[in-house]
Amino acid sequence: MNIEENKSLKPYNTFGINVNARFFLEVNTVLQLQKALQLSAYPNYFILGGGSNMLLLKDIEDLVLHINLKGITVVEEDEDRVIVKAMAGENWHEFVQWTLKQDYGGLENLSLIPGNVGTAPIQNIGAYGVELKDSFVSCEAMHIESQELEEFFTEDCEFGYRDSVFKGKKKGKYIITAVKFKLTKHNHQLHTHYGAIEAELEKLNIVSPTIKDVSNAVINIRKSKLPDPKAIGNSGSFFKNPVISKKTFNAFIRKNKNAPYYELEDGTYKIPAGWLIEQCGFKGKRYGDAGVHSQQALVLVNHDNATGKEILDLAKKIQLCVKDNFNITIDPEVNIIK
Repeated sequence: MNIEENKSLKPYNTFGINVNARFFLEVNTVLQLQKALQLSAYPNYFILGGGSNMLLLKDIEDLVLHINLKGITVVEEDEDRVIVKAMAGENWHEFVQWTLKQDYGGLENLSLIPGNVGTAPIQNIGAYGVELKDSFVSCEAMHIESQELEEFFTEDCEFGYRDSVFKGKKKGKYIITAVKFKLTKHNHQLHTHYGAIEAELEKLNIVSPTIKDVSNAVINIRKSKLPDPKAIGNSGSFFKNPVISKKTFNAFIRKNKNAPYYELEDGTYKIPAGWLIEQCGFKGKRYGDAGVHSQQALVLVNHDNATGKEILDLAKKIQLCVKDNFNITIDPEVNIIK
């Protein structure tokens, strides 16, 4: 195995934070992953996928395993549905585009989300009224200590809002190697009511949209609001949209009558974090090379050479301001790697 030393991780994280891995190994097969986990010289590991949902604060002293497992296969199908297995190292957006080329529906609203397939269940990624769990069947994951492959079904994953068992009690214990999805072959259920999808379709003069049309609309909306990590370092939405109790919401809305919100089925309320941050005056602000995006206040950016600490310090400043002004706590969606 070709273990590299003192390798820069700047190209491997979408924030573009320039930290080094003391030891680095690109993993291209499940067998290679198994053997890597058996190396006695490296007792601790840092698992790296697409690097899209993390903020690195310092150099990584452990062995970095870059999960680069590739492959997409149809494992089961009938007249109406198909189960597709995608390996963990597949780029998420490219995988979604592959499903659309086959006319498989279910993932179109999740177009252009950065990252790889293997990290998608960890975060239960979601956008425009759809979450990964809606089409998820199972994932294969390797237990780090035993190097055995296990299969986790929907009920095992304990999916929540940008949450799963892999961020909780199973955190750091497994490496996801592949994910299976159940997708539709026809009579696709379109989700166009959330956000600006319908307005975008109308702008495109599309009356009877296909799943590809919905994907294109989502891509247009995301590109208009979210910066391309290749152009400016970022990790998409830095904060989760806070979910608050009815009591907290009533106090909030009395003081902020024009605030946007979404009432959830359980009687709680989701408040757009971007709106809260914008009201605090952070939208478009820059503090050295760390900043807040000018089009979407939910996105923190690295203008050039910001450190992870500088991005985190800005995040903490934003959290404090939102708490002071609205009595609402906003939590990072991004994983902070200390």
